[in-house]
Amino acid sequence: MTDVVNRETRSRMMAGIRGKNTRPEMRVRRYLHATGLRFRLHDRTLPGSPDLVFPAHRIAVFVHGCFWHRHPFCKYATMPAERREFWLEKFGKNIVRDQRNLLALGQAGWTPLVIWECETRSEDRLDELYWQIRSESITNR
Repeated sequence: MTDVVNRETRSRMMAGIRGKNTRPEMRVRRYLHATGLRFRLHDRTLPGSPDLVFPAHRIAVFVHGCFWHRHPFCKYATMPAERREFWLEKFGKNIVRDQRNLLALGQAGWTPLVIWECETRSEDRLDELYWQIRSESITNR
């Protein structure tokens, strides 16, 4: 199937996709802040620059987009029809980078947590993330 927009328009659309302050990230931030948790944003000194950081408890949270980070078995992790080899390589590099960052954080004594874009729509999943953070913060004291 061919693209419905020309190459320049698609390039402009893709370039407009943000890496910070995305809608899913803002959902997570609002929810966790409302529960009383306080955090720092996008700590560039840590591997992968986690979206939310709880320094006192050494917990890092990543809000991964399903498309870009390839959420397994998710309907939002679609494969573009054109330039398949390019996308396979790009997604492969993203996955390897994510794994490397999570491993580096773990080796540095941090607890990395991931919540997927599609999961941010579920209050139950946000509750689960809250309790993961709370239980890890008690463990890491």
